[in-house]
Amino acid sequence: MFPRLIVSVFACIISASVCAHDYKLGALKIDHPYARATVPGQPSGGAYLSIENTGPGTDKLLSATSPAAKSVEIHTMRMDGDVMKMREVGEVELQPTSTLNMAPGGGFHIMLMGLTKPLKVGDKFPMTLTFQKAGKIDVSVSVDDMSSKPGTMHQH
Repeated sequence: MFPRLIVSVFACIISASVCAHDYKLGALKIDHPYARATVPGQPSGGAYLSIENTGPGTDKLLSATSPAAKSVEIHTMRMDGDVMKMREVGEVELQPTSTLNMAPGGGFHIMLMGLTKPLKVGDKFPMTLTFQKAGKIDVSVSVDDMSSKPGTMHQH
């Protein structure tokens, strides 16, 4: 019984660390950077994450870069009637004690343009986020299968 308990506890610890996908930079907590899988020939893709500002001051997400794409921009998307309108915003303000949730289907996202190769389920790629006050942080973006969950954020 005791050896089985040890194995179970060890398995839980390992699975929690594998699924842990969050980062901390100063007062900012960055959770679960992920991208949707793409098909061969698709020139662009989207990356999503959440950023919690736990501090008393405002910060800004200024930019993102990644070797997975020729250029990376911060975009917003909204529906105007039946028309989806997307535009580059340049930067996103992070108010004190608030959370920005980037998710498919609306709001902010990180646009990966000129993909160097298709994004395949299970792959990971690096991305650097630059903030006005907190500085830079490198994160690992997981490519998830979102085909069965349109418009929802994947959770581990």
